[in-house]
Amino acid sequence: MRLVVDTGVSSAALSRRRRPEFENHVARLAGNQLFLAASTVAELPYGALVAEWGTPRRDRLEEAFATTTVIPVSDAFLTRCAELRFACRRVGHPLAGPAHTNDLRIATSAIHIGAGLVSADAIFEDVPDLDVTH
Repeated sequence: MRLVVDTGVSSAALSRRRRPEFENHVARLAGNQLFLAASTVAELPYGALVAEWGTPRRDRLEEAFATTTVIPVSDAFLTRCAELRFACRRVGHPLAGPAHTNDLRIATSAIHIGAGLVSADAIFEDVPDLDVTH
């Protein structure tokens, strides 16, 4: 199965402290074809810098990126992103707001490649055309 892994689950998979809280989500990743949104690939190294991760953990992050397909940002992707934001705006979903730009791109990534999204984040609930795996 094709799955896009959101930033929170990706981060938890690399964290001994946070992993127990996300273990059900992380367990769903095994045996599936995993993808990351470009936003996640930007967010995780930033978070690692802020949290002052050590070299071993940063190396695990780089290994995770190397074994996962990053969904490319293309004209078609950006058009789909605009369409999803508009659809969310029409139904009053908070994903349309500017505070959720990265989440919008993560949701768009899953929709764009026809994959489910693995997330524990409530912002993805009831997003039009998004299949969220909890």
